Amino acid sequence: MAIRKVGVIGCGLMGHGIAQVAAQGGCEVIVAEENQAFLDKGLERIDKSLAKLSEKAKEKGQTFDAAAVRGRIRGTLAKGELSDCDLIVEAIVENLDVKLVLFAELGKSAKREAIFASNTSSFPIAEMAAASGRPDRFVGLHFFNPVQLMKLVEVVRTDKTNEDVVAQARAFGEACGKTPITCKDTPGFVVNRLLVPYMAEAMKLAERGDASIPDIDVAMKLGCGYPMGPFELTDYVGLDTTLFILQGWARRYPDEAAFRIPKLLAEKVKEGKLGRKTGQGFYTWQGDKRV
Repeated sequence: MAIRKVGVIGCGLMGHGIAQVAAQGGCEVIVAEENQAFLDKGLERIDKSLAKLSEKAKEKGQTFDAAAVRGRIRGTLAKGELSDCDLIVEAIVENLDVKLVLFAELGKSAKREAIFASNTSSFPIAEMAAASGRPDRFVGLHFFNPVQLMKLVEVVRTDKTNEDVVAQARAFGEACGKTPITCKDTPGFVVNRLLVPYMAEAMKLAERGDASIPDIDVAMKLGCGYPMGPFELTDYVGLDTTLFILQGWARRYPDEAAFRIPKLLAEKVKEGKLGRKTGQGFYTWQGDKRV
């Protein structure tokens, strides 16, 4: 079965990007939201993104048919309209209980051949797969922000995922212009399993007074060639998001030292200093620029 019709549930930060790249890959896309205001905002983001791509293409003497891509995307407030989709990707709030309810609903309404996928960055795929009643047709499809620009997608398989489903998910990722990698259903998959503990270890280093926050960032940028140091990156991602991921892992794996929550992180979040989005984290920000 080729994936031709894609349903995306959630038209927020990640969902609108997934809908866009799926349409750029030639798929018919239905994106569902819970209210009209959220849907309109997401579709407006897609329109702006497509306009930028069209303008960049013109500057290079190329063509980009934004109207054709946009014409393959349709919004809805009724999840039932996704019942005949070949692939349904969940990109809603990062709340496991809410996701479990959603996939239980989809398991009853979607066509039997449909593939289910979650864009979660931290929750176990197997639990959502079990809730759907279709664990053999369930994968993680973890795109990265901003979806339109980041080239990676993690295809996460469980012990029960059908091999053909994994192959189709990888093919879909390639059609979206991404490079897919396959991994097992483990905490954080590949990128976040390495990245989040790295950020936490940097905070513990600063807590001990081993080096200052700016010096740690400079060390990792110049010593490893990273575009951002761990503190600047945490500000960019969101201190609350980072804490949320660590808290979930710490509850599930209390004996794993790498998942211990740094006091520095917890204190900053308690103070409302969440990074770039609040203008203050480990650094001060004006919009997307560090001051």
